[in-house]
Amino acid sequence: MEAALMRAVVLNCTLKKSPDQSNTDLLAQVVIDELAKKDVDVTTFRLADHAIPPGVSTDVGDGDEWPRIHAALLDAEILVFATPTWVGHPSSLAQRALERMDAMISETDDEDRPVAYNRVAGVVVTGNEDGAHHVISEIAGGLGDIGYTIPGQAWTYWNRGPGPGPSFSETAEGHEWSENTGRTMAANLHAVALALAERPIPA
Repeated sequence: MEAALMRAVVLNCTLKKSPDQSNTDLLAQVVIDELAKKDVDVTTFRLADHAIPPGVSTDVGDGDEWPRIHAALLDAEILVFATPTWVGHPSSLAQRALERMDAMISETDDEDRPVAYNRVAGVVVTGNEDGAHHVISEIAGGLGDIGYTIPGQAWTYWNRGPGPGPSFSETAEGHEWSENTGRTMAANLHAVALALAERPIPA
């Protein structure tokens, strides 16, 4: 598959609706910009702007906007799962997205493989509290269960450290490391997505 045809979806799990500024969006944008340099077409969903009822099905009925997001996931080779940290955990919208994606475990492609096979995923985490590695592990573990391939160092994060303090948008502290790591994340996701396109996981 040519790089120009590759697609990515970003699920921004901030609790803030548009047009409020999202710190998670700011760091995810670093990854998006790097993917764009590799001719990847990126679509972002800010989940707080969509009606996504709880459930573990792809479509739970009237007014459910998840099916459109699900369709975009199946049209993309790369998934970037971006979430803030609240009380040391992913946001409630991140958990809801994983629960809705649970249905993908039993959905199969034309060769009877789980639909997430031969797709890659990574994680972006922000928060002015610690716990980023825990959040990355929770999300990456769930995505692996669903069938996504998680490349090495397919994550980036920013946090202020212990105690209260400014958010990502309110300080330059730590940005260089987080942004460099985000660019590496994008490169690793792209490289493994290309490898899987050339040599897919067999049925």
